[in-house]
Amino acid sequence: MKLFVYTIVALIPLICVFVFLVIRRWPAQKAMPLVYLVTAFNAALIWRVPPSQIMAATIDGAITACQILYILFGAVLLLNTLVESGALPRICQGLLQLSIDRRIQAILIAWCFGSFLEGAAGFGTPAAIGAPLLVALGFPPMAAVLVALPAQGIPSCFGAVGTPLLLGVATGLGLNDLPVVNEHLEKLGLNFNDYLGQIAQQTAITHGLVGILMPLIMVMMLTRFFGENSSWREGLELWPLALLAGVSFFVPFVVTALFLGPEFPSLLGGLVSLIVITFTLNKGWFRPRQPWDFPPQNQWQDSWGTPINPNIKPRTNPIGLTKAWIPYILVGSLLIISRLPFLPIQKILLSVEWQWKNILGTSITSTVKPLYLPATIFILVVFMTYGLHYMGKQRIKNSLQRTILTLRGAMVATLCAVPLATVFVNSEINALNLASMPLTLAMGVSNLVGGIWGLFAPLIGAVGTFIAGSTTVSNMMFSLFQFGVAQQTEIRESLVVALQAGGSSSGSMFSVNNVVSVCATVGLVGREGLVIQKVLLPLIYCLIAEGILGILFSYLLSHRLF
Repeated sequence: MKLFVYTIVALIPLICVFVFLVIRRWPAQKAMPLVYLVTAFNAALIWRVPPSQIMAATIDGAITACQILYILFGAVLLLNTLVESGALPRICQGLLQLSIDRRIQAILIAWCFGSFLEGAAGFGTPAAIGAPLLVALGFPPMAAVLVALPAQGIPSCFGAVGTPLLLGVATGLGLNDLPVVNEHLEKLGLNFNDYLGQIAQQTAITHGLVGILMPLIMVMMLTRFFGENSSWREGLELWPLALLAGVSFFVPFVVTALFLGPEFPSLLGGLVSLIVITFTLNKGWFRPRQPWDFPPQNQWQDSWGTPINPNIKPRTNPIGLTKAWIPYILVGSLLIISRLPFLPIQKILLSVEWQWKNILGTSITSTVKPLYLPATIFILVVFMTYGLHYMGKQRIKNSLQRTILTLRGAMVATLCAVPLATVFVNSEINALNLASMPLTLAMGVSNLVGGIWGLFAPLIGAVGTFIAGSTTVSNMMFSLFQFGVAQQTEIRESLVVALQAGGSSSGSMFSVNNVVSVCATVGLVGREGLVIQKVLLPLIYCLIAEGILGILFSYLLSHRLF
C-alpha cells in the first residue's frame, strides 16, 4: 500500500505536464515553470529532499539546459545561414531534379535529406524545413506534414549529433553520480561512457530495424490519403526504392553506432541513404513506370490546406550545387575528426573543462566541456560559410535574428524542463530513505507488468516526448525509471533504456511542440488535432514493432542467444 501511494505521488509532475500542455493547451513556456515548482514542492514536502539537494539539482539542470540551448543555437544558426545564403534551396532543387514523381520527392526530401538534417540540427528542424519545401513544390500542406513528421520519428534518437543520448540519457542516468547505476557498472566492469555507447548501439539496432519500413509507410500514406484513387497499392508499387532507402539508412546507422559512437548515426545514415538513392535514380533503376502526382488543386479537400509561399529569399547570383553542400561536408568532417580517439584534436577539445564539484555541499557535480559540444563546430562552419558563400551583412543579420527568435521561444521552456527532470532524478537523498521518484515509479510499475516490460518501454518514451516536446527531455525524465523497471523485472538494463530512447524518437512525430511548429510553417494552424490523428498510424507501427523487438531481444539476451 505504501509503495502504491508513493508511486501515485511520483506521478504528480508527469500528470501536471499532461494536464497543462495537452488538456489545457498551455504553451510550454507557461506550463514548464509551473511544473518545475510542482516537482520541487513534491520533492521537498513529500519526499523530504533537503533544500540544498533540490537547489543543487536545479543548478545542475540549468547548466545542462544551457548546453542544450548552446547546441540549439549553433544548429539553428547554421540552418538559417544556409537558408539565407541560398544553399539549402539549391540543395533541394538539385534533389528534386531527379524525379517528378511525388512519392520519390517525398523520400528524397523528407526521409533522406530530413534524416541528414536531423542528425546535424535536430530539435524538429527537419520537418519545419522539409514541409515548406515540399509545399513549394506543389504538395498539399497536409500531405507535406504527414510525410515530414513520420520521417523525423526514426533519426531523432541521434538528433543534433547525438544530443538525446549524450545529454538526455546521460543526465537521466545521473552522469556517473547515482549509486544504483554505479553499482551496476561495477558489476559489468564498464565505465559510464562505455555503457552509454552500449545503449547507443542497442538503440541503433532496435530502432533502425523499425525504420527500414518507414519510407514505404510514408509513400503508402501519401497515395492513400492524397491520391485521386485513394489507393494503398499505388504507394506499394514503389516498394523496391522505398526499401532501398530504408536499408541504405539502416546499415550506416548501425555500423556508425557500433564503431563511431552516438554522434553520427543519423547524420551518416541520412547522407548515405541520400547518396544511394541519388545514384540509383541517376542509373534509372527502380523508377516507376508511371509517375504519380496529386489530383488537380481544384479537387483538393479543404482539410488538405492551401499552398503558401515558403519564407526563403532567392539570391540574384545563385550558388552552385557543390558549393551549397560544402558547409555540411565541413560539419561532418570536422565532427568525425574531433571524435576520433587516436587523433590529438579530441584531447585538446576535452582539455577545456568547467566543473562545479559538490554543488552546495551535495554529491551532485556538473561538468561542461564547451569546445567538445557540437555547437562549437556548427558556429565555426557558420563563419566559414559567411566567406564561402559571399554573404552580405543583411543576410547575416537576418540569419541571426531568425535564430534568436527561435531561441526566445525555447529558452524559458528548456530552462525549466531540464531542471525539473534533474530534481526528479536526484531525489534519492531524502529524510524518508525512499528511492528516487523514477525508481519508486519503476518498482510500482514492475509489480504490474513483470517480464513483458520490453513491450511497453517504447510507449513510455513516446509519451514522454509527447508531453515534454523533446526526445532529450523525455530521456532525462524516464531513463532512470526504465533502468529501475529493468532491474526489478530482470531484463537487460541497457536494452530497456535503448527502447526508451527509440520510443522517445518515435514520439517526436506527434510531439505537441513539433506538430504546432510544423503546422505553422505551412499554414495549417488550427488543424493540429487532425495531424496528430493521422500520424498515429506510423506511430502505432513504430511502438508495436519496437515493443516486439524488445521482447524478442530481452529473451535472446536472457538466454544468452544473442
